Amino acid sequence: MLLEERFSRILHLLKQKGTVSVTELSSLLHTSESTIRRDIAALSRQGKLKKVYGGAKAVDSTILTSEFDVQTKSAMNVEEKTKIAQYAATTIQNDDFVYIDAGTTTLLMLDYIDAPNAVFVTNGIPHAKKLIQKGYQAYVTGGQIKLATEAIVGAESVQSIQKYNFTKCFMGTNGIDIKRGFTTPNIDEALIKGEAVRRSYMAYVLADHTKFRQVSSVTFASLSDACIITDQLNFKEFEEYTVIKAVNTDHQ
Repeated sequence: MLLEERFSRILHLLKQKGTVSVTELSSLLHTSESTIRRDIAALSRQGKLKKVYGGAKAVDSTILTSEFDVQTKSAMNVEEKTKIAQYAATTIQNDDFVYIDAGTTTLLMLDYIDAPNAVFVTNGIPHAKKLIQKGYQAYVTGGQIKLATEAIVGAESVQSIQKYNFTKCFMGTNGIDIKRGFTTPNIDEALIKGEAVRRSYMAYVLADHTKFRQVSSVTFASLSDACIITDQLNFKEFEEYTVIKAVNTDHQ
């Protein structure tokens, strides 16, 4: 991996998590810990992060304009995402007509759904495959395929769900902010996310604790538009704006 790409991924991860260890970066970037330490030192000299014992800390947060690909995100916060996915799956009933957003946490959720008669619509390519393999009735949206997130997006995707009225939708997000709501760095993905939320009786956003107080380029819904299912809630002020379920009770 080129130096510039490592720098970009380190800074992006810090914007999402706030702090990160040398060991974690080494594993995610498939790079030696000695190289990661040199990268952190170089970025610290540039004023782009704060060097701390065993890792790095983010400087003042900024707006996120890009995101990792599916493979990279699948390896991040797996335990937290799994707990969120397990709980979210229990909210689906047999008579539900459900929209499932593309994303790594929503994909994990499919392993735990037990509602044989529920019907699903998704813009996630691996999501559709897994639903069919599990024997569910599932439909995919039309539109353009975005390889990085394995999602179907664009105007056609939005139009293809405008005739539907979902009982529930389950969404991913890149950021959760009190003023700017739920955000994503991609305009096309924001359009389909926003339409799915508007067409759902109940909307749920699945997000681990690192997504709070983060902002990406495009808002797709306000906080009051959806309930949040997370692993732990470190910022209690968010409870004033929507319903939040923190599934990791050890941290409540």
